[in-house]
Amino acid sequence: MTFVVAGGNAVAGQKASQVTGVNAIAAARSAERPQGCVAPDRGIDLYAVELPKDPVTGQVRLGYGLTPLSASYPGPTIEMIEGECLAITLHNQVPVATLEQLRTDPKHPIGVSLHAHGVKYTQMSDGTVHSDSYVPPGGSRTYIWFAKPRNANDGSQGTAGYWWYHDHVVGGPHGTQGIATGLFGGLVVRRQGDQRPDRTYVLAFGDRQTINLRRSPEADTCDPQNPQPGPTCLVARLGERVEFVVIGIGNDMHTFHVHGHSWADTRTGRVDGSKQLVDSVPVVDNKTLGPGDTFGAQIVAGDSVGPGHWMVHCHMQFHSDLGMSTTLHILDENGVVLTHGNHG
Repeated sequence: MTFVVAGGNAVAGQKASQVTGVNAIAAARSAERPQGCVAPDRGIDLYAVELPKDPVTGQVRLGYGLTPLSASYPGPTIEMIEGECLAITLHNQVPVATLEQLRTDPKHPIGVSLHAHGVKYTQMSDGTVHSDSYVPPGGSRTYIWFAKPRNANDGSQGTAGYWWYHDHVVGGPHGTQGIATGLFGGLVVRRQGDQRPDRTYVLAFGDRQTINLRRSPEADTCDPQNPQPGPTCLVARLGERVEFVVIGIGNDMHTFHVHGHSWADTRTGRVDGSKQLVDSVPVVDNKTLGPGDTFGAQIVAGDSVGPGHWMVHCHMQFHSDLGMSTTLHILDENGVVLTHGNHG
């Protein structure tokens, strides 16, 4: 099993080589595991570090990374297959002074954590202060996640879907400052046989009318001549299957809209099966998103509309007016960027 890196130095949407976290596996042997996880199938190391301050607001920025140098916000997108058990060792490299600065209560412990949505874990992997499952400065801790599979016998739907992970400790007991500074990322649980996308992008819609904590124009930094995929450069080639993992962070309601494209409102963004099933599934191009919500959308880049520069934004009008907008750049079949002067 591999995981997709949607930030840092890796190319978003490409499968990174599998990382075997030897330290994570070793630590997990003595860690508490959820029911169904006999032993971790694999392990990865994840680092929490301080990043350069926001160039516009001057706010503190933190990020998760598979290495300290590749940390970003959002952090690496982690993929699992139902039935898989994953050990993640989190290393806290955020300076003590920074964590103290972010505290809202001087009595609150300082540290970082890893809290997952959707998958199964014991309280020791909850990533909270009250369960003492956080990581103090300079320390490490192994968390165990289990992608519980679907069980046809008891009607359980399993854990397949689009989820996210985030800090739950920085600043206060709910990790509000951790999320607000960048400690979050996408988590995708697939079933065997799910169609894999060519590219995956994580988009967190949040407060201050931001996408991944950035407002336009900082939300789209694609080089017009040589766009490189990443958190601030959504790019795909004509015909590629593009997957969006959409996350609601903060306190506001948003909507997610992609120009020129639509998707089936299902677990996978696709619909297959009988005509009756196909006709019962709505096709959408705009979806409401509340705090903590996640969903996935899979589109075929340029399907029936061709290459070009397609807006992605919140459709709450004053949100988009204030900069909650970016662009999906679709290259032609030769990988050439369409300029505004050569539309057909």
